[in-house]
Amino acid sequence: MYRSTRTKVIPMEKSHKEERASVSVRRTLAEDACPSCGTGMVERRARLRLPLNGEKVSVPSALHLGCPKCGEIVLRFEDSRRLQQDATAIYRKKHGLLSASQIRDIRERFGLTQGDFGRLLHLGANTISRWESGRNVQTEAMEMLLRLIRDLPGSLDYLRRHAA
Repeated sequence: MYRSTRTKVIPMEKSHKEERASVSVRRTLAEDACPSCGTGMVERRARLRLPLNGEKVSVPSALHLGCPKCGEIVLRFEDSRRLQQDATAIYRKKHGLLSASQIRDIRERFGLTQGDFGRLLHLGANTISRWESGRNVQTEAMEMLLRLIRDLPGSLDYLRRHAA
């Protein structure tokens, strides 16, 4: 299923000698155990909400592990990545922002690397990479600049001349 190295600390009864020393026993939980109560987790699909740019974005049918006893939710690495990408796509669509592939198309249309494009926009190459992979979403100000570059002939030349 997935690998985990979660441990749960269970305090022991202290004897008279051990009162001064804090002693605990560590018990390793099973890979599919709830980190809160130790019950076996169950794979589920449900609506999860994720904060994005100060707004809670609801992602329908998000895959996760749920505890049938206490309700704890655990996201595996791949589930977490997918939830973030889905939330970003929903946010972009709701606000009419350019998609990850549209941003990549703009950059590639002008033959720019992510580093070159980032320098022109006064951003890092990693920011461009995160936009293009759908991991992050651009601000509305950057959205406007991207649309100007795409739609207004000569805007990229202007940025090249004035980018410091």
